[in-house]
Amino acid sequence: MNRREFLRSVGAGALAAVVPKRILAADRRRPNVVLFFIDDMGWKDTGYGGSDFYETPNIDRLATEGVVFTSAYAAAGNCAPSRACLISGQYTPRHGVYAVNSTKRGAVNRMRLVPIPNRTDLAPENVTVAEAMKAAGYATAMFGKWHLGKSGPTLPKSQGFDVDLSFNPPSGAQFKKTNDPKGIYKIAEAACRFMENNRDRPFLAYLSHHATHMAIQARKEMHEKFAAKKAGELHRHAGFAAMNAQMDDGVGVVLRKLKDLGLEKDTLVIFTSDNGGLPQSSQAPLRGFKGVYYEGGIRVPMIARWPGVVEPGSKCDVPVHNVDLYPTCLAAAGAAAPAGKQLDGESLLPLLKGGRRLKREAIFWHFPGYLDRANSGSRDRQFRTRPVSVIRKGDWKLHLFHEEWALDGGREKIDTNNAVELYDLAGDVGERKDLAARQTDKRNELLDDLLAWLKKSDAPLPTQANPSYDPTAPADTKKRGGRRKRKKQKPPK
Repeated sequence: MNRREFLRSVGAGALAAVVPKRILAADRRRPNVVLFFIDDMGWKDTGYGGSDFYETPNIDRLATEGVVFTSAYAAAGNCAPSRACLISGQYTPRHGVYAVNSTKRGAVNRMRLVPIPNRTDLAPENVTVAEAMKAAGYATAMFGKWHLGKSGPTLPKSQGFDVDLSFNPPSGAQFKKTNDPKGIYKIAEAACRFMENNRDRPFLAYLSHHATHMAIQARKEMHEKFAAKKAGELHRHAGFAAMNAQMDDGVGVVLRKLKDLGLEKDTLVIFTSDNGGLPQSSQAPLRGFKGVYYEGGIRVPMIARWPGVVEPGSKCDVPVHNVDLYPTCLAAAGAAAPAGKQLDGESLLPLLKGGRRLKREAIFWHFPGYLDRANSGSRDRQFRTRPVSVIRKGDWKLHLFHEEWALDGGREKIDTNNAVELYDLAGDVGERKDLAARQTDKRNELLDDLLAWLKKSDAPLPTQANPSYDPTAPADTKKRGGRRKRKKQKPPK
C-alpha cells in the first residue's frame, strides 16, 4: 500500500482495519502518547543524569515515576536526520536525510570523498507515525520544530498532524522583546489546549522543543539566578543552565495539565532528545558532542512513564534509539503498521513492561558526508565528522570510516588503513581505547554485521575521490560547503 492508498483508507471503517478487534472491544481506554523531543539536550544535561549545576526538577520527577533508559540513542548526530528517523521509523538510508541542509559542510579541499547528496525534507510518500496513529483513531498534533520540509506536502498537516503549531523562535531584536525566547511556553500552552480539547479520545502530542539548541536564550531573571549560583565541577554555564531550566519548566506545565485533566494514568509519556549535547555543556565521560558519532554526539537522555505498565524508578540498559518510537506508539495503541511500511525499529513495549532484551542484536547509524566545526571529541580538527557508519552490538561499538575504507584498500588493508575503530563500552564508555588491532575476531564480527546491514538497507556509500582534495594547502574557507560559519554565541546579559 502506498501513501495515497493508505490515506484514502483513513475514514469510515479505517479504525477497524488497523486496530485489532480485541482492542476495540476492550473497556479500557487506549493510551494517549505525549512525546517530548528536546533539541540538543545531552546525556548529562539533567539532574538525574548527573549534572552538578543544572536544575531539572520536573524531568527528574518523571525519571522517578518511569523507566530511565541508560543506553538511549538518537538515530543521527544532528537535528534533521534524527527527526526524519523518528517520524518515519526508519534509518537514514531509507529516507535520505543525512544532515541539516547539506552533507558537504566545511572546507571542500579537505574532503577526500565526494559526499552522498542530502535530502532536506521527508518524502511526502513516506507514511509517518502521525498518519499511522491518525488511522488508528488518534487525534494528532505537533508543536515547535519541524525541520522536515518547508512547503506543501512536506508540512506537518500534510504528514498526518491534525494540529500544526510549527514555528521558529524569535532572534535578534525580536528576541529581546519576548519573555519566551525559545517558544517553550508557547509550545506547552498549545499542547495543553490540544489535550483538553481531546480529553475524551486518544491523542498523540509531539512536543518538539527548540531548547536547548543555540542560540542560548532565557528570561533575564532565570539567567540571573544561575549567574549567582556556585559553579559545578562538570557544568557551570549560567546561560545554558537558564535555558535548560526553562525547558524543564515547560515540561512541568504539560505534566501538570495531564494530571489536572485526569489523564495521567491513561498516558504514555516519552522524553528524549534529537542528538547529543552542545560543546558548552560537558558530557564527560562521553567523547564529543552534537555532530559526532562517538557517544557524546548520539547518546541521549530518555524516560518513559506509563502508570500501571512501567515500574516507577526502574532502569533499563538495553540499547534503544528513536527509530523505536514509531513501532512503540503503534504497539501501545494496539495498531498495526501500515501495509508495506518498512519499520527499522522495534517496539519498546517489552522493555516498558520490565523485559530485559529485544529481538534484535544490533543498532546502526549511517552518515555519508561531512560536518564542519570540529569539537574536542572529533577525530581530527577539520570536521566534526567525516563519512562514517557505526554499529553497536552488545557492549561493543565499531566505527567504519568511509574515506580510508574506499581509498586506502578496504578490507584488504584493514590492519593498516585506520578505516575501523572498535570500542568496548562496558569498560570504555568514553571511546578512548581503540581495540581494532587487538580484538580482531570481535572487530571482524561487527564489521561483517555492519557491511551486511549496509547492503540490506541499500545504503549509499561515497566512493568517488574528490578532485578538489588538497591536504597540503590551507583549508579553503572561501569554498565551504553548507552553511556559513556562525559567530560565537555570548550568553544574554
